[in-house]
Amino acid sequence: MDRNSVFLILAFSLLLILELLAAVEASPWTRHNSNAHQTRRRSGPRNQCPKVKAIRNFDIERMMGCWHVVQYYASTEELPEYACMRSHFSFSKEDQHITMNFSYIFAEDPLREKLQGNITWMIPKFAEPGHWQHTEDIYEGVYNTYVLDTDYDNWGLVMHCAEKKKHPRYLSALLLARKTELAPNEITFLREKLPQDIDKSFMFNIGQGSCENLMESSQDDPLAYVINGRQNAREIFKVVNKL
Repeated sequence: MDRNSVFLILAFSLLLILELLAAVEASPWTRHNSNAHQTRRRSGPRNQCPKVKAIRNFDIERMMGCWHVVQYYASTEELPEYACMRSHFSFSKEDQHITMNFSYIFAEDPLREKLQGNITWMIPKFAEPGHWQHTEDIYEGVYNTYVLDTDYDNWGLVMHCAEKKKHPRYLSALLLARKTELAPNEITFLREKLPQDIDKSFMFNIGQGSCENLMESSQDDPLAYVINGRQNAREIFKVVNKL
């Protein structure tokens, strides 16, 4: 057998191997069960925020007030960590700013210490009042928030996303309820409105039971919600600079 024949046989064998690997990668079982695929799907090099549109004909004043966070997603979270997460939105007509005061506890905290903070947004285009941008000046890049949908009286869906050049984006979403829970059909309805970039298997339930008379925190952290619950200021800035 001459050298050219050997080369053709090797090349053909390599082609068969590549086709076999491609078929394995494409199989439904591999896509949903491979740890390597889960890692890529979860933390792939995605720098841009998903293209979404805020709710149309949004009535910002009806959105204000108290909400319970019944489900939560964050691109930095891999385990359900929080409970008793609540948000209170307020709107200032004077400066046209929206503020969200929020509170939560760590689900495994035996002391059930309530942590608190706040976030402030501006409305970049008043023709789109359901699209907000964070006013905090520590962010490098733009941090956008979108009210994707709400009926104002029962449920709401909010998505946040921050971009920074050459770094992974930070993406999070909140399923909101005026009461402590939503009906299964309401949860399904809202989850279907999330962009494909959000892996719904990491959309965690937030327990709202036994959330009264929590221990008050002596060191409230206004960035805890955004930066993964960290309370050390130096660590917060390290994380923000990586967004």
